[in-house]
Amino acid sequence: MNRRNFIKNSGLAAGATTFSMETKKDQMQKYKMGYQLYSIRDEMAKDPIATLKALKGMGYEDFELYGYDDVSDKFYGFNSTEFKKQLDDLELTIMSGHYHFSPYLLKSDDELKKFVDRCINGAKNIGSDYITWPWLDPALRNIYSMKLMAKKLNIIGEQVNKAGLQFAYHNHGFEFDRHDGQTGYEIIMNETDADKVKLQIDMYWVIHSANITPKALVDKQPGRFVMWHIKDMDATTRDYTELGNGSINYLNLLPDAEKSGLVYYYLEQGGNFALNSTVSAADSASYCQKKLLKFL
Repeated sequence: MNRRNFIKNSGLAAGATTFSMETKKDQMQKYKMGYQLYSIRDEMAKDPIATLKALKGMGYEDFELYGYDDVSDKFYGFNSTEFKKQLDDLELTIMSGHYHFSPYLLKSDDELKKFVDRCINGAKNIGSDYITWPWLDPALRNIYSMKLMAKKLNIIGEQVNKAGLQFAYHNHGFEFDRHDGQTGYEIIMNETDADKVKLQIDMYWVIHSANITPKALVDKQPGRFVMWHIKDMDATTRDYTELGNGSINYLNLLPDAEKSGLVYYYLEQGGNFALNSTVSAADSASYCQKKLLKFL
């Protein structure tokens, strides 16, 4: 082989090696490692940009927000378009947000639609894909409200989809309480349009409260569980704890991502920090990177 061919072939080999490594990396990690910003709400309240920078340094690339001010169109004190500039400068994304829908359950459909329009505007301005219903006030957790919520979810889902975005419902534990022989989650799964209302499964709450596993839920409606919340449970108190520090063995419990329809996942810890919210975010990131990325 002459020198020219040697260099040419060596270059091709190097390129193939680089391509192979990049392909392997893509195959190993299909999803950005995400974090629910409510988990670090104390630091977000002090300095949101510095907090996002710190989280990026831990390996987080995508986030789920909370606390949108729909009246002033602000996220964490920033106008939505300005907040998008901040995210772009940091090369970060916020692909889902938890919006405050619960007060609108008993309001008119017109009032709800106006609120949804404001949420759509904010979500689009920051480049999000998903608007998520995250919560139901404790006073409303009865079968009448669960059935009414299913109707409202369909209305919101249709409106959000028409705007070019996606809509999802996030569970806690109360949805698995029984009402006249059925659970609230069964009502949501069976009485909402699966094309319009996707599901964000909080695995901690499923394991904490439901007589069913995340895998079994996915088996019931494959492709609908487009987002996951992953957080651990203290073995004694059953409170939140850092990933790898609790009793949930996600190595055995995570559903198949493709079967689930997974698009985004978010690590989360709502409280009970071993030291503080920042250290807990770093500890959970480290555990995920070492143990869970092979599933993601």
